[in-house]
Amino acid sequence: MSTAGAGVGTEVGAELQAKVERLNVLLDSIAARHASVKFASSLAAEDMLLTHAILSRGVKIGVFSLNTGRLHAETLGMIDRVRERYGYEIEQFHPREDAVGEYVAQHGLNAFYESVDLRKRCCEIRKVEPLNRALSEVSAWVTGQRREQSVTRAELHEEEQDGARNIAKFNPLADWSEAEVWDYLRAFDVPVNPLHARGYPSIGCEPCTRAIRPGEDSRAGRWWWESRDTKECGLHIGPAASALPAIPVAIVPVAERAS
Repeated sequence: MSTAGAGVGTEVGAELQAKVERLNVLLDSIAARHASVKFASSLAAEDMLLTHAILSRGVKIGVFSLNTGRLHAETLGMIDRVRERYGYEIEQFHPREDAVGEYVAQHGLNAFYESVDLRKRCCEIRKVEPLNRALSEVSAWVTGQRREQSVTRAELHEEEQDGARNIAKFNPLADWSEAEVWDYLRAFDVPVNPLHARGYPSIGCEPCTRAIRPGEDSRAGRWWWESRDTKECGLHIGPAASALPAIPVAIVPVAERAS
């Protein structure tokens, strides 16, 4: 079965077809329920999937990225590739120069290797504060998180209330597997970060990301010097976060649509 928007001559299997259709319905529902909603893109695989699903269909969800000042050149290059492919300029949010300068002067440029607290403070300055600015005037945001990515995301819900910012939060890929993500990317010929081909399934700031080893989970290369239960930057952690009922979505089976 061919899927609209897929690569020329691409055939999409029934299971992926159903997954794609449900994703599209979810994104349409989010945009319909929230007049102001943004998608936070890391420019990695899951987020390029969502970027394609949003921009190729003209869904009214803005796309932005956090330019931390420590990203790989390959990651920054994805902004140009999105512009070339979709004619869309991803909005970039940068950390405050004074906060970065104060941190570096007091602790050193790479002090995040010294302790979890210093690492989290760096993430606070370069990621969390810019994210808060990006979301200051929206009622909802979208992420590319998946349950399968790490132990810290095993209980991830499709829809949550972001207690830290008092807005809705959606994780439409929560139940997608890594294989399904890559099946989609190939089927729709979506641009992907070249670092993925070099063993980086999860991509963050350059000094805090390495390629993973065989058998490691997809986020093992993030802050690899820390224990598994501390590996979040603060973007997805906040007080009073609670799950909300899943969005009801009715998908007509492929067989019935063809009849």
